[in-house]
Amino acid sequence: MADLPRRYARYLDGKDPAVVEAVRPVMEQSAAEGRHGVRIRSIPDGVQAVIDEATAYGRISEGSD
Repeated sequence: MADLPRRYARYLDGKDPAVVEAVRPVMEQSAAEGRHGVRIRSIPDGVQAVIDEATAYGRISEGSD
């Protein structure tokens, strides 16, 4: 498995375990592909992460869309 980009690791540092569990697999997929960043959305029960073609690889965008 590819190492996570530094920004991904910093984002996860100190986060609630439920957030890490929701976000880390998408970050790992992003790192493995090395093409796109991660979009993290606030949802009523927590967060959801997706690979985002509009976000540069190794970067994170956040929102509540």
